[in-house]
Amino acid sequence: MSDSEALHRLPDWRQRLEIYVQRVARSPFRPGQNDCALFAAGAVEAMTGADLAAEWRGTYRRLEDGQAALKSAGFADHLALAASYFAEVPPALAQVGDLAVIPAEGTGAALGVIQGAAVYVMHPSGLGIVSRMRMKRAFKV
Repeated sequence: MSDSEALHRLPDWRQRLEIYVQRVARSPFRPGQNDCALFAAGAVEAMTGADLAAEWRGTYRRLEDGQAALKSAGFADHLALAASYFAEVPPALAQVGDLAVIPAEGTGAALGVIQGAAVYVMHPSGLGIVSRMRMKRAFKV
């Protein structure tokens, strides 16, 4: 993404992110509709107005199919897709609203959204909160 195409947070991004997280907290995990990657993309959309996952949402029903679609598009995984849009920053420097990479059973890693000392992350049991100390990587939104 070039500088002229860079995403910018909207003036009311904090309020928009809070409303988004509250809405998603009541939604079940559903691959292709509400999984960790689409949760993170939804947070980005709430903060910036840009829906970076429009072409992926609703196109798969199993995580394996989503991974296969990413590979067909030239991305190793959902983390590579995130890295194609956002600069990676050291986890210690990541701020509220930035994306976090958290180790996850099965998929290896989940994308979450930083909220202070915690990270919101969507997993099979629904929206959860984990310590930011579990973060392995971060992307600046």
